Amino acid sequence: MASDLYPRIYAVVRRVPAGRVATYGQIAELTGRCGARQVGYALHALRDDDDVPWHRVINARGEISLREQAPFQRSLLEAEGVQLDAKGRVDLTRYRWRPR
Repeated sequence: MASDLYPRIYAVVRRVPAGRVATYGQIAELTGRCGARQVGYALHALRDDDDVPWHRVINARGEISLREQAPFQRSLLEAEGVQLDAKGRVDLTRYRWRPR
């Protein structure tokens, strides 16, 4: 059912622990029956007071996708111990969340 898609996406994103990241595609796969773009749309629809750690979701290249939010998202990730390189990329081999 499409009406429960965003809540399912948010439930998966809430599982990503501090200090780890997940890709849009990874969240889509774990959610099931959706694609990476739907995950992006769902995260874009969040209100400021929602408790979903949206900042832990990045693209498959390890980059922050939303340019206007990049400095804020980067600061949130760095506050959790996630390091970005000089090009603004996260080392996915080191920081990617691996759910059980």
